[in-house]
Amino acid sequence: MSFNPNTEEVQQEMLNIIGVNNFEDLIKVIPNELRFKGDLNLPPELSEYEIIKLLQQYSSMNASSSNNVCFMGGGAYDVFVPSIVNMVIDRSEFKTAYTPYQAEVSQGTLQAMYEFQSLICNLTAMDVSNASLYDGGSALAEACLMSNAHNRKTEFIYAGTINPNYKKVVSTICAGKNFSYKTFVKSDGTTDLEELEKNISDKTSAVIVQHPNAYGNLEEVEEIERIAHSKGALFIVSVDPISLGILKAPGEYNADIVTGEGQSLGIPLSYGGPYLGIFATKKEFVRKIPGRIAGVTLDADGNKCFVLTLQTREQQIKREKATSNICTNQGLFMLAATVYMETMGKAGIIEVAENSFHKAHYLASKIKELPGYSLLNDKPFFREFLVKTPVSPSIILDEAKKFGILGGIDTNRFSDCEPGLLIAVTEKRTKEEMDNYIDILKKFS
Repeated sequence: MSFNPNTEEVQQEMLNIIGVNNFEDLIKVIPNELRFKGDLNLPPELSEYEIIKLLQQYSSMNASSSNNVCFMGGGAYDVFVPSIVNMVIDRSEFKTAYTPYQAEVSQGTLQAMYEFQSLICNLTAMDVSNASLYDGGSALAEACLMSNAHNRKTEFIYAGTINPNYKKVVSTICAGKNFSYKTFVKSDGTTDLEELEKNISDKTSAVIVQHPNAYGNLEEVEEIERIAHSKGALFIVSVDPISLGILKAPGEYNADIVTGEGQSLGIPLSYGGPYLGIFATKKEFVRKIPGRIAGVTLDADGNKCFVLTLQTREQQIKREKATSNICTNQGLFMLAATVYMETMGKAGIIEVAENSFHKAHYLASKIKELPGYSLLNDKPFFREFLVKTPVSPSIILDEAKKFGILGGIDTNRFSDCEPGLLIAVTEKRTKEEMDNYIDILKKFS
């Protein structure tokens, strides 16, 4: 909270109600040897004005996308957010809304959830969606857990290059399940279809593909789908939702589960989150879907109303029968994505996708002309691409930062990625900004 009203008198009253005389009595159960006895070396007390001024000074040191031209991606993109999005989510009835267990007092929140689900189903061409998860990584982990719950198999195959952060989240959330993971990827970062077909077996629970993949390239998803289903494995696809403005929806190539990061649907960059997990699936798996689902029904008077349905989370049923231990959704950002999709409409999302695509290809074509630079491969890509550079990417990024440009991601930081400079281009980037970036890259060619 922005203001803490607990005066010494109020604190003492709280202690009295608890049944202790002072704060020391409250924490006496903590062994003395575990207590910190050193000097915290805190600065002198400051007034409220001085504290705000100091925090603003610290905040101004951050390298934000509002003060810099951002070519970073890797799952989080510098996108345009229409003003209507913040106007709606800043309304107190949404911003302070809690879990909508009581449908009679939560119709607005429940309707927003239902609208979000409907929009995600339209975007992905899937039968059913939940009302969001934490982020793209946790959504992918939940897809693995749901696949295992469906077929009781524990082997998972990564087809092509998956966001390394997503893979870490999957292994962390699924720890204790004895899952095993295999990866089939060629040197260009795309799926090794031949090895995938050789190694998939009746023990495989699911084949996982990111489309576009972690380097922005498009995968041969229809062929991967054929291979996955030939052995009875589920087909899990992690998507960039904006790409679906111009790419075929996963439901059209028979995906079983679709996950994704919803940040690009009207959510600004914010140092890693919180963001928004997308999760959609076929109707036959609806009783195993994690998270919240809002449904529509009629009340006792015959009026349309919204309710939570299929509540199979560990909060509401026996733990061993729960489909997931995810017991919340990113409600406020789910609402932001809903407002964004409603505002942009089908034509707007197509326009954003096309702008991102053409601008990314313009920048990539200019980079390829520079001596010493090349793209990882010549495969089709959406709005992100990996560049092989003549010097360490970190040197380029440091130089670009001097000119207010966040030049991309040095993939050397990831042990399971091809080394290079990962560059993303969104609809916000201008020709002038891209040409300025080219001038910086020329210094090292």
